Amino acid sequence: MHWYRKVLVFFVPALLFLIQGVHSAPPVAVEKDPRLHADGPGWRLDKAVISDPALPRVLFIGDSILQGYMGSVLAQLKAKADVDFWVTPLWQSERFNTVLSQVLAEGPYHVVHMNIGLHGWPEGRILPGTYEPLTQAFVDVIRKTSPNAKVIWASSTPTFNKQNLQEFNGEINPVILEHNAMASRVMEKNGVPINDFYELLVDKSSLVRPDGVHWTSPAMKLLGEMAVRSVLRELEALTPPKGAEQQK
Repeated sequence: MHWYRKVLVFFVPALLFLIQGVHSAPPVAVEKDPRLHADGPGWRLDKAVISDPALPRVLFIGDSILQGYMGSVLAQLKAKADVDFWVTPLWQSERFNTVLSQVLAEGPYHVVHMNIGLHGWPEGRILPGTYEPLTQAFVDVIRKTSPNAKVIWASSTPTFNKQNLQEFNGEINPVILEHNAMASRVMEKNGVPINDFYELLVDKSSLVRPDGVHWTSPAMKLLGEMAVRSVLRELEALTPPKGAEQQK
């Protein structure tokens, strides 16, 4: 073997190792509460294959509810945007903000659609008086890391009593309502548009699954449609009207 081939055999794998180390994927979170499972392939950052660099990039952030409507989103945004999905069990916390920065570094993104917080209801996860500051903190993380990205917030979906799906879950749903109200205040203060997922499904208990938390395909289709409408609205606002360039 010639000397330069020996160098390549050694150098190229070493270089690839270094590159992979620098651009390592964000850590995958673990949910230890069995009541809050992934309801699908698991927690992960699912990145689009970029085939057309001219397409805008969109990041969806959510938990198992996102796992349910991401198929609908992909179908509707096909050929309109490259879509990444961060499916995570994390909730408002310093840890979430740290990992969020790492995920945003996979961009840049034109739109970030967020639907997290459902996993924050168990007692002790979000301490009294900290929900709004922590929510403001992750808005600040997005604005700092991706200053040109449009942000959309989606509220957490309602939860029902699995013994009687016509009734709300008495333990979880009051917390969801309280958190949604606090998140709305933060988003309104920051000028972030809100997709009211809670209101969309609150009278549709017939579409909830037996666990009272996850939803059937018709409900997921409704969520996906609302999410896509909002994303397309924001993308359209980023696109100058036809003829604008010639008028300059």
